Amino acid sequence: MKVGKIFILAALVAVLSSCGNFNKIMQSSDSEFKYKKALEYYESKDYNKAIALYGDLVRIYRGTSKADDIYYYYAKSFMGQHDYVLAGHYFNTLTKEYPRSEYAEEAQYMVGYCYYLDSPKPRLDQTVSAQSIESLQLFINLYPMSERVEEANRLIDELQDKLVYKSYLSAKLYFDLGHFKASVVALGNSLEDYPDTKYRLELKYLLLESKYWLAIRSIPSLKKQRMNDALDEYFAFVDEYPDSEYKKEVTDFHNDVAKYLGIKEDSN
Repeated sequence: MKVGKIFILAALVAVLSSCGNFNKIMQSSDSEFKYKKALEYYESKDYNKAIALYGDLVRIYRGTSKADDIYYYYAKSFMGQHDYVLAGHYFNTLTKEYPRSEYAEEAQYMVGYCYYLDSPKPRLDQTVSAQSIESLQLFINLYPMSERVEEANRLIDELQDKLVYKSYLSAKLYFDLGHFKASVVALGNSLEDYPDTKYRLELKYLLLESKYWLAIRSIPSLKKQRMNDALDEYFAFVDEYPDSEYKKEVTDFHNDVAKYLGIKEDSN
């Protein structure tokens, strides 16, 4: 027990001593000393202390030859803390204020990468994903010969899939809720925005079914026009997917609509 108490006391003394030493560094008027210690803290992964020092050094060295170096490690320290918002902010500041810096290429990539790391699950708002795509595309445009271009394109593809899935989920939600007028609009927008989506078959089927139910439930003055819209959607669907897994369902939709419009039924 006594040994344990001695160990705890020794650890506490060490912590207090460390805090005292760090406070002296923070209060020092020797900027070069602070600069050196900040890098030491960064390299030892003591990001809290590195951030505190770099935050002070940013102000002191602004406009000097060391400013870009400080911004770079300031941003990298926030990366070490998984604070991708502030990391991206300072990488972006570096690219704007020091476009000729040796860190400019990496920083431009990291802006998009930080957005990527901060991108939420598909069911949530995807504004950050769109920002990541925009930033990564800017990086590719600025540095087309960079070794990071292949990775940037891979991240863009992954983020695009997330946007497509979000669009699919949003459109399908209207359908699941029975809001067929809204689902027709949402499904149409999703197909227009992402024509090559892997969800295209299901989106096309849901669009047809939405138009069918919208027509069936319409008031008399709108019913004929909406039946014709559903019929047009049926022909568009079977033209693209003549033997899909939904063949029986779409044939039934056609026959119901054809019966209302006085057209010969499809027996296929």
